[in-house]
Amino acid sequence: MLKSNESPLGLACFLDVETTGLSPYKDEIVELALCLFEFRRDNGEIIRIVDQYVGLRDPGKPIPPYVSNIHGIKDEDVRGKRLDDEAIREMVNNAEFMVAHNARFDRDFVCRLYNECAQKPWLCSMSGINWGKKGFRSRALQNLLRDHKIKVDKAHRADHDVKAALRLLAQGGNDGRTYFGELLDKLK
Repeated sequence: MLKSNESPLGLACFLDVETTGLSPYKDEIVELALCLFEFRRDNGEIIRIVDQYVGLRDPGKPIPPYVSNIHGIKDEDVRGKRLDDEAIREMVNNAEFMVAHNARFDRDFVCRLYNECAQKPWLCSMSGINWGKKGFRSRALQNLLRDHKIKVDKAHRADHDVKAALRLLAQGGNDGRTYFGELLDKLK
């Protein structure tokens, strides 16, 4: 239900990170992708991507080979690279809330670099939707994408995963609502 002074359209930011490891306290972001997108508040329809950003970041230490084997990012790819802090902050500030698949993981890394993200509500497309109840055996992004026949050019690369996740959230379940619409209910 819309409040009387509320626009029927909203803006949210979906993001994903690739890192040097699993610990947000000792590991670092090596790639960050964000998509600022417009959606309908009443049904969760994703209207369009308003802005997007993808950047590589030198973590200041070697990327472990076993991690590079997962996302394909090597030391030479990130050497001397920096994220565009101004572009990232502008997108985050324009968003009403943040979305990520496994938001707990992404949030801890991103909030270390961008305090603005800690001030926003977060939604998780992995745990905020009951994928098991919908008949899916796994809630891992790559498995859900495969189950929905969404192809990804490069799995475990932030930009490709963000765009594929948005395509996934734009689809709907058997109840006629988009997955993103279901996720929006978590904000109420």
